Amino acid sequence: MAFAAPVSAGTDYLPIEAAEEKAKLQKHFGRADIFFFLVCTLFGVDGLGTFATQGGAGFTWLLLCILLFAIPSAMILSELGAAYTDEGGPYVWVRMAFGHLVGALNNFFYWVTNPVWMGGTLVGTAVGALIVFFNSGNDYSTTTLYFIGIPFIWLGVLFAILSFRIGKWIATIGAYARFLLLGFFSVVIVVYGVKHGFKGIGAKGFKPTFSSFVALVPLTLFSLVGFELPSAAGEEMEDAAKDVPAGIAKSVIATALLYGLPVLGILLVLPTGQATGLAGFPDALKQSMTVFGGSVTTNSDGTVTSHLSGLGSGLGWVMAILVTIVAFTSGLTWIMGSDRTLAVSCYDGAGPRALGKFSARFGTPLRVNVLSGVVSTGVFVAATQITGGDAAKFFTVALNLAISTTLISYLGIFPAAWVLRRRRPADPRPYRSPAIAFATIISTVAILFCTVEILFPGIGDSWFSEDYRPADWTGGERWTYLFTEAVPLVLFTIIGVSFWALGRRHRRRVGDLPPHGVTVSAQETVG
Repeated sequence: MAFAAPVSAGTDYLPIEAAEEKAKLQKHFGRADIFFFLVCTLFGVDGLGTFATQGGAGFTWLLLCILLFAIPSAMILSELGAAYTDEGGPYVWVRMAFGHLVGALNNFFYWVTNPVWMGGTLVGTAVGALIVFFNSGNDYSTTTLYFIGIPFIWLGVLFAILSFRIGKWIATIGAYARFLLLGFFSVVIVVYGVKHGFKGIGAKGFKPTFSSFVALVPLTLFSLVGFELPSAAGEEMEDAAKDVPAGIAKSVIATALLYGLPVLGILLVLPTGQATGLAGFPDALKQSMTVFGGSVTTNSDGTVTSHLSGLGSGLGWVMAILVTIVAFTSGLTWIMGSDRTLAVSCYDGAGPRALGKFSARFGTPLRVNVLSGVVSTGVFVAATQITGGDAAKFFTVALNLAISTTLISYLGIFPAAWVLRRRRPADPRPYRSPAIAFATIISTVAILFCTVEILFPGIGDSWFSEDYRPADWTGGERWTYLFTEAVPLVLFTIIGVSFWALGRRHRRRVGDLPPHGVTVSAQETVG
């Protein structure tokens, strides 16, 4: 079927309807904005506690994944983002490489991850911090969860609707909140260690194991993807070809420091086994802040309970607010980016045309923004009811579902650079990834392996045994766990294919119209 190629593919034409939507875009995205946006995209506190649940092995795997995954994948995405600067970049790259069907399916997974994450893990992270610092470690009631979660989600939707002119400043605030939070924690952890001694693991505890690999590497890869997200707004950038590679290079370094320092701090402060996925970082932060006022009590099982008082309590409230801001801006940047890719795919014929609309006032995909809020709210309500208000299980279910949907989407994105370089060698590439074959293979294989392991923890050794299953789950709940993960994935696959089918009508209609500025005969055939 006939359909116009994207502008950056070396043509000067596109469908009239696509041109109308692109005309609404507003350029507000400079090099510094890209860096701050990426800091919010890549670093989130929701996974810090989980890294520490496996002791020093978590820190070891984090470093290895930065070297063997983050750097190669960053180079791949730098090439794509600099060479193909269309709005909706991650979708456009996959569609150009593999056609509309793969593009539609891959992009739906890429998009749906974020309302799932926003309504699940990120709400859980904010709740975890508020529990630790404002509620003395006691769980909130289900009603209170709703009072926290619903405004959290819809405030994010509101900021996503506003233009990048405003949204980028929220991302900048989020980046500075990360620098302040992690900088403060790094200093306080040293003061605490000098005063009380470090209670964490010894050097031997950093030895990696296969069980820690299965438990942590999917989360680690999930935490280290997102270098491509600013390219979702490629035509809102001032100079994407130059700014994308520069922003990605800086963000790799910043991400390594922002993850490495707090994980190491958690391991050094909390006794082995104390860290949890939900509140590991807030717990370590609270314990270290007792140097400003408070006490630490050692329990009979070897764990500790921290109590803040005086200045310590006041600073603790500030830290809880910073953790909440970090969680909120993590979700916001991802929604701002992924909503654009879904809207672009819908006006490109890989989804319902009604969702491919940008606001003339704000230059944002308002309809998709609202859809993200609805889905996020549904995930939040469903996860809360399934887990009976159990915050820890709620956190685990939501995080693992977000990880699996995210990883699946990169099975299309990572190979696209290699495929497009081979198929379109004449396209200008301001940045060329070195060793692109190696980088593509190692990144894609890692994603594929981790996707399987997140669905079947320990498969190939001892599926869902104590060494592999998520915390707070029992061996008899393996099928319940699989159900909570697999059913949404099947449903998302069906919806993704349905989006492609709905887009066929639009592709056929556009194929019969003269493209914007050229004759029908000039069109490029795309599957």
